[in-house]
Amino acid sequence: METLVDSGSWIRRFHPQGDPTARLVCLPHAGGSAGFFFPLSRGLAARGIEALPVQYPGRQDRRTEPNIPDMAVLADHVAEALAPYTDRPLGLFGHSMGATLAYEVACRLRDASHPAAALFVSARKAPDRVVDDGLHLLSDDQIVADLMGLDGTGAGMFGDPEMLSLVLPAVRADYRAAETYRYTETAPLTCPVYALTGYADPRVDVGELHHWAARTDGSFELQVFPGGHFYLTDHAEAITAGIAERLVAAI
Repeated sequence: METLVDSGSWIRRFHPQGDPTARLVCLPHAGGSAGFFFPLSRGLAARGIEALPVQYPGRQDRRTEPNIPDMAVLADHVAEALAPYTDRPLGLFGHSMGATLAYEVACRLRDASHPAAALFVSARKAPDRVVDDGLHLLSDDQIVADLMGLDGTGAGMFGDPEMLSLVLPAVRADYRAAETYRYTETAPLTCPVYALTGYADPRVDVGELHHWAARTDGSFELQVFPGGHFYLTDHAEAITAGIAERLVAAI
């Protein structure tokens, strides 16, 4: 399939594999970047799986490109950028906003006859349960306070006005994409769905993760870890091993 999207701009390959068993597409949280998944990429590479972290526009090496505050447009671009990588089984892993995006990309891959082998969703309500909390309409100071409450970004950034000026537009655009997203009824996926979350996450109650089961005709599993919204940084080895095991089993 010919692609009009520059895959090299969207997809990072921190640990390229010549003949991977499978590939895992990694979709960051609001304001996040591909580098967030570097440890996961390294751990999966040791297990013969190639990670494909996605770099959204408007941050780091893509900071001169406009942000995309629309979930459907983001999903279209990511799905198109993955065209060169469908020669191996593809899993998708999304954290927070990235989980909703991962689901939408999985739907597009299915419709293009390249169904995902497995979908891993982290710290996010199911697509039909997402609500608009108005975070994208907050002032800069209020957004900073919200980020600090999640404890997911280095504290040093909050005291650096120049760094904040670079990060906040991306955060606001991603919040808007997540909050203006509206689920469209479609056929369930057929791949297994694995949900992960922290039991003390202030963003989403553990019980909400069970609603992901309705989004697939395949199997569903929920794992709960100690920690908050960014629980996965404290459980990297266990999460990496679990993802690798489940992705290989789904092939």
